[in-house]
Amino acid sequence: QIQLVESGGGSAQSGGSLRLSCAASRYTVGTGCMAWFRQAPGKEREGVAIIDRTGRTNYAEAVKGRFTISQNNARNTLYLQMDSLKPDDTAMYYCAATGGAWCSFYENYYEYWGQGTQVTVSS
Repeated sequence: QIQLVESGGGSAQSGGSLRLSCAASRYTVGTGCMAWFRQAPGKEREGVAIIDRTGRTNYAEAVKGRFTISQNNARNTLYLQMDSLKPDDTAMYYCAATGGAWCSFYENYYEYWGQGTQVTVSS
């Protein structure tokens, strides 16, 4: 079965950086759309960044200019580089994937999800 396993979460100071990774099994990175979502306590899950099979990316307004999504097809891994972190970035971060050609920030579009990795940013 398809598995997505996130890693790289942890604690950071405001203004710091973290890099999240999402290792895929039985799913080939670069053949569909992949995304990062996040969910803060008491809030709904929201899309953060998406990347399609051509490498084209899109970002939520809240993270534009600070976060970078990328994929390494050879390593079959998705990444999220998070710079200039803010306390509002504190959340559980999830990797998601679909075989569809189009990308979306709509979470129901994605068939496969990881278990999440916690990111905590202190001021």
